[in-house]
Amino acid sequence: MSRIAAILPAAGLGTRMGADTPKQFLDLDGMPLVIFTLRRLAASSAITEFLVATRADEVSSLATRMAQEQIGRPVRVVRGGGSRQESVANALAGVDGATEIVLVHDAVRPFVTREQTDRIIAEARARGAAILGIPAIDTVKEVKRASLPEDVALITATIPRERIVLAQTPQAFSCSLLKEAFAKAAEDGYTGSDEASLVERLGHAVHVVLGSERNIKITRPVDMELARFYLQQERSGK
Repeated sequence: MSRIAAILPAAGLGTRMGADTPKQFLDLDGMPLVIFTLRRLAASSAITEFLVATRADEVSSLATRMAQEQIGRPVRVVRGGGSRQESVANALAGVDGATEIVLVHDAVRPFVTREQTDRIIAEARARGAAILGIPAIDTVKEVKRASLPEDVALITATIPRERIVLAQTPQAFSCSLLKEAFAKAAEDGYTGSDEASLVERLGHAVHVVLGSERNIKITRPVDMELARFYLQQERSGK
């Protein structure tokens, strides 16, 4: 059986949540958000191991909590970094080179489905690199920031919506390709906003698979309200 590793970066401070608790540890359905997300991701039997990258002071306690999870596959908790890229890089360093596919999924994106995960893995296996994404609905403007006031910007262009997708996770890549992309970024001192951006720099095509509006990333307090609403809907069969 091929080896497929899933990395969950979970080292953020979550300052936009306005809470003392980092967002990955906020409660959803009686458990930390990172645990909820891990369980949803583990619904895909194709994944053979999980690596969770968290803050240094949370490694021990999270590892103890993860040990209670009965998902039938190894879950390793590793030390994250000061940025998403550093956290993923630290976890990626612990992935065996014989691994076929590496999947990266936000620890605070709890409503990923087994079907989405399996489809992304299949596309990465066939094409080398694939992510979930959804079409932009609103009109997209390119702007430059005005100096004053801070909440005002100047429009410089309108970008056709048909050319825009909003990136989601999971993002999946051949292991060798992702390791090469991270090594090149480190060599160049480049920081990207997601893993796909690092792979794109190598000139490798990244394919987009249609995601879902429900595959939300918990960033602001209103997102937790929406997550609880979605959970209630699931339970009522809607």
